[in-house]
Amino acid sequence: MIVTAAALSALNTGFRNDFNTGLTSIKPIWDKVATRVPSTRSSNTYGWLGAWPGLREWIGDRVVKSLSESSYQITNKDYESTVGVPRNAIEDDEFGIYGPMMASMAQVAAEHPDTLVFGLLKAGFTTPCYDGQNFFDDEHPVGKTKVSNMQAGGGEGWYLLDTRRSLKPLIFQERKKPEFVPMTALTDEAVFTAKEFRYGVDTRCAAGFGFWQLAFGSKAELTAQNYEAAFEAMTSQRNEEGGVLNVRPTVIVVGPGNRARAKKLFDTMLVGGGDTNTLYKDVEIIEAPWVG
Repeated sequence: MIVTAAALSALNTGFRNDFNTGLTSIKPIWDKVATRVPSTRSSNTYGWLGAWPGLREWIGDRVVKSLSESSYQITNKDYESTVGVPRNAIEDDEFGIYGPMMASMAQVAAEHPDTLVFGLLKAGFTTPCYDGQNFFDDEHPVGKTKVSNMQAGGGEGWYLLDTRRSLKPLIFQERKKPEFVPMTALTDEAVFTAKEFRYGVDTRCAAGFGFWQLAFGSKAELTAQNYEAAFEAMTSQRNEEGGVLNVRPTVIVVGPGNRARAKKLFDTMLVGGGDTNTLYKDVEIIEAPWVG
């Protein structure tokens, strides 16, 4: 191929199509546990997280909850991936082998929110949320009491989440969707000095925590007894006024180490030689290797 501006434009169109195909070929799972929140600035502040929504009988003046006491900020970060295609490969008509590379780069970009969201979930035992405590902690302040949403242990973590609400337990904050960027002008420095055309993807986003009340993390062994204890801890929660929060786990997130145990507990109809498994389909299993 004679490398001209027109030829490069056509090549870029082909690579962009490969990229878009790769981007849509991945079915991410982060949206099962996190809410997408659009962002228009470098960071978003979620001052309202400290006020669990609820109604009370209107007697006298309204009771206004202060939102400034529990400010929680999620700062967007820049992410990129770049590959180089030798100019000689274009001149020798070998560019066809690079189409799959563009598709692969797009697939990595499509999976990136999964990496962020589930990576943050795993880090919840050591990462603070809006109330200043770690997301999974045994001393969350609720009025004058302390509430736990965790089980200690030394094993691989497993996580119960209530995903029924508009704001799920985790937040995926999106400032800029993955964008395919070619650097192929014949006067570009990389082309001139290294005989290399460059193609990249960049995005701006972040992950953060929502309401800790909707999540329970455990590093204890995944057994029926430990699950029931976690279930009770979630469903018995009350707000500062003593009202029931009506939290119920709908999914369990597990890594490779707990996959078999989760399937035995929640996907097996009969146990013990024919007895009914009372936990069958109690929660949906989400297999996420990022929490392993």
